Amino acid sequence: MTESTQTRVFENVPSPFCGIASDDLKIEVEGQRVRILENGDAVTIPGFEQAIADTVPRIAGKPATLDQAVARASEILKSTRLPVFSGFGTDVDETRAALSLIDRCRGVFDQMRAEGGLRNLLVLADSGWMATTLGELKNRVEVLVSFGTDIELNFPRFFERFVWNKETLFNGDTGKREIIFIGRAPTGQAATAPDGRPPKVIPCAQESLPDVAAALSALAKGAKLQAEQVAGIPASELQSVVDRLRQAHYSVVTWAAGQLAFPDAELTVQQLCQMVATLNKDTRAAVLPLGGQDGDRTASQVCAWISGYPTRVSYARGYPEYDPYHNGAARLLANSEADALFWISSLSSTPPPASDVPTVVIGRSGMRFESEPDVFIPVGVPGIDFAGHMYRCDNVVAMPLYQLRKSELFKASDVLRAIEQALGSTT
Repeated sequence: MTESTQTRVFENVPSPFCGIASDDLKIEVEGQRVRILENGDAVTIPGFEQAIADTVPRIAGKPATLDQAVARASEILKSTRLPVFSGFGTDVDETRAALSLIDRCRGVFDQMRAEGGLRNLLVLADSGWMATTLGELKNRVEVLVSFGTDIELNFPRFFERFVWNKETLFNGDTGKREIIFIGRAPTGQAATAPDGRPPKVIPCAQESLPDVAAALSALAKGAKLQAEQVAGIPASELQSVVDRLRQAHYSVVTWAAGQLAFPDAELTVQQLCQMVATLNKDTRAAVLPLGGQDGDRTASQVCAWISGYPTRVSYARGYPEYDPYHNGAARLLANSEADALFWISSLSSTPPPASDVPTVVIGRSGMRFESEPDVFIPVGVPGIDFAGHMYRCDNVVAMPLYQLRKSELFKASDVLRAIEQALGSTT
C-alpha cells in the first residue's frame, strides 16, 4: 500500500454517505488515515474514518490476484441461469458499469434498501406527488411536518442545514419556523428552535399511522370525522394541523420511507400526498421524501436512466422488465430462482445476506461476512479513494465527489468492466 507522511486538509468536502450530501466537511488526511475535523456527524464520521482493512482479493477465503478473482467471478456468471445483483451503495459510474454487466449476463438488479424506496416509488408511479427540493425547503418553509419519522436518526444535520439556517434567498426569519412531529418524537435536540422552542409532538403508534394519514387527508378535503379520536389523537388536534398548514405560505410534509416499517406503507404515503395536493388549492405545500443513504438513491437514478425503471429490473429475457415483487433479491434467493448473488457496495460495509448460492462480493475494504463468499474483491470508496458523482435525496443535484487519498484499492467500476470483458472473451 502506498504510504505518505504528508498531512493534507481538505475543505468543503461533500459526503457520499448521507442522503442530504452535506458538502461543508473539513477533513484531514494523513497517509491512509482520514479524520473529519469539522461538521462531522453520526453518519459521516464512521463513513469517512473507517480504516482500510483489506487490499488483496480472496477466492474462497484465500488470497488471489485481481485477474484470478475476475476470472473466477466470470466463471460463476457463465455457469448461472439467473444471477441477482444487489447491494448498490455505489456512485454513478459504478452503477452504470454494474448495469452493463447485468444486461450482458441477463441478470436481475435489486438494492439492499429497495423495500423502503418502493414505498415512495409505488405512489409516484400510481398517482404522482407535488414534491419540493432541499433548496426550496431551506429558503421557503414556514411549517414542517415530519410524519412517522425521526429525521435526525438518518440525517443528523438536516435541521442545522435546511431549517434553522441563518440565511435564505428571501431574507426570511427562519427562527420563527414551526416543526410538527406526528408519530415519532425526535431523539436529538436539533429540532428545537434556536430560541429554545421545542417542536410540537403528536405521539402515535406506528401501526396507527395509516389511520392518522387518512384522517388528515379527509380533513384537508373538508370532510367531517365521525370519530372524536383517531389513534388516540383528538380529531380537533388533527384539524388544527390541517388548519395550520392551510394558513402557512409554504409548508412541507416529510418522511423517511425506510422508517415506515408496516404493511402497505405506500398507501399511507399516498394519503399524505393527497393531503398536500388538496392544500395547494388554497396555499403552497409540498412533500419531501427523505432517503438516499450510502448512494442508494444514486443507483435508482442511474437505473431509471438506463432501463426506464428505478429498481428491481430483470434482463432475463434480453430486455428490462420491472416487477417490484418478483424481482426482489430476497424472494429470488429464498425460492431458489436465482443461482448466484453478486453483491456490489463500495460505500457501505453492509455484507450480503447468507445464501447457499455462489456469492461474489465487490465491496468496501473492511467488509465482514457471516460466511466467506466465493470471491471477495475489496474496492475503494468514491469520495475518498476516487472521484465520482452521487445524487442527493431530492434527485435534482448531482454532487461531485473528490479523491482525498491515494491507495492501492481497486475501483468497483473497473472491476465490473473487467468481469464483463472476461465474459466476452469466454463466449
